[in-house]
Amino acid sequence: MIGLIIICVVALLLIAAAAVIAWNVGYKYRQNIAEKAIGGAENEALRIVEEAKKTGEAKKREALVEAREEIHKNRNELEREIRDRRSELQKQERRLQQKEESMDRKIDSMEKKEEQYNRKIKEAEEKNEQIALLQKSQLELLEKISGMTAEEAKDYLVQSIAAEAEHSAAVRLKEIEAQLKDEAETKARELITQAVQRVASDHVSEATVSVVPLPNDEMKGRIIGREGRNIRALETITGVDLIIDDTPEAITLSSFDPVRREIARLTLEKLIQDGRIHPARIEEMAEKSRREVETIIKQEGEGAVFDLNLHGVHPELVRLLGRMKYRTSYGQNVLRHSIEVARLAGLLAAELGVDQTLARRAGLLHDIGKAVDHEVEGSHVQIGVELARKYKEGPEVIHSIEAHHGDVEPTTVIACIVDAADDISAARPGARRENLEAYIKRLEKLEEIANSFSGVEKSFAIQAGREIRILVKPEELGDDQMVLLSNELAKKIEAEMEYPGQIKINVIRETRAVAYAK
Repeated sequence: MIGLIIICVVALLLIAAAAVIAWNVGYKYRQNIAEKAIGGAENEALRIVEEAKKTGEAKKREALVEAREEIHKNRNELEREIRDRRSELQKQERRLQQKEESMDRKIDSMEKKEEQYNRKIKEAEEKNEQIALLQKSQLELLEKISGMTAEEAKDYLVQSIAAEAEHSAAVRLKEIEAQLKDEAETKARELITQAVQRVASDHVSEATVSVVPLPNDEMKGRIIGREGRNIRALETITGVDLIIDDTPEAITLSSFDPVRREIARLTLEKLIQDGRIHPARIEEMAEKSRREVETIIKQEGEGAVFDLNLHGVHPELVRLLGRMKYRTSYGQNVLRHSIEVARLAGLLAAELGVDQTLARRAGLLHDIGKAVDHEVEGSHVQIGVELARKYKEGPEVIHSIEAHHGDVEPTTVIACIVDAADDISAARPGARRENLEAYIKRLEKLEEIANSFSGVEKSFAIQAGREIRILVKPEELGDDQMVLLSNELAKKIEAEMEYPGQIKINVIRETRAVAYAK
């Protein structure tokens, strides 16, 4: 057993020794191979270096050759450019020399001409001296013959020429004024004609309804009610007088307030349609009609402002514009009339080159006082001016309102345009329904009442009956009596006449002293 172990140990040692020997042999072999490879690489590197040196030398020689050729080429081009420049400079030098010679010749010529001019000037001065002496002698001779000095003759000539020129200027100015007047009248007619043609208006005017139709005469009794309680309730709630007469199947509404009259009309129509007529129902229907009319008023005012493209109008003025839907003047609806005036004013302003928007605004608001002239004392012009000032309208709009009936003299183009547009709208055919006979009778009645007072010499109803001017006899009436006359006349007119708005009474007393020299 021990021997076997020894044998194994020996075998292992032999194997290890064989492995060591084999490794040494392999190492030597690999070292030889590596040395051979390193030697080959060094030889190859030396060969590459030699080849690179040779290639660099060849390229260096080529670059030197190319550089020499480029230098030679540049030198030739530079020499050619220098030759060209030298040739150009020689040409310029020759031209300058020629110009210098030409200038010398011109200078010589100018010197000769200057000598000639100096000689001619000297001769002219000598001639002027001779002419002056001759003029002086002739002037002395003329003064001796005419008996006037030169200054006197000059003044006389200037005065005669000035008088003739002044006369010619006056004649020419008169011709120009006549021509401008004719042209202005023609142009004004053209502007008004164009504006009227471009505004489309209804020929038949609207009228406020004041008669309510009934389905039958039995309905009259139901409206009157037991012991008249229904009709009293209607009149109390609406503020309108109901006139029930023998007219078949109709009831007449009477009130100076057009809005109240419209509310009463709607209330009565609703009651007739509903059939239940008693004080409580009347009050309910009246309130409903009042809200309905207020809505219509607001819509009409807003519609007018919107159609005319106006901005910034106070809401209260818009509401007053809507109220004018129920207001008529001589049968002409005031709201439609105001819109028509606004459009006419805008067209005229466009033709004249002024502010169209301002003209439309002034035209729309010119009759705004008529919306409340039944509630407020004063003419619709005065009321309109106060309303415009209250709601912050511009000065030109306010002036247009107060000047559109001639109460004040118009001082702006807008005021003149609004006045003209108002006259056009009111005077066009079909605008107003009042017949001429009734109109004349009202004016005659007004003058008749004025003439009935003692001390009145003459009276004139003007402005469509809105004003009456009375001339009194100064020897019969004094200043204090004039005040009494105006008050008494106002009371008599209020008692005997029916008229819209108010009438201005203007009493005039004039004292004249006349003498004759014999």
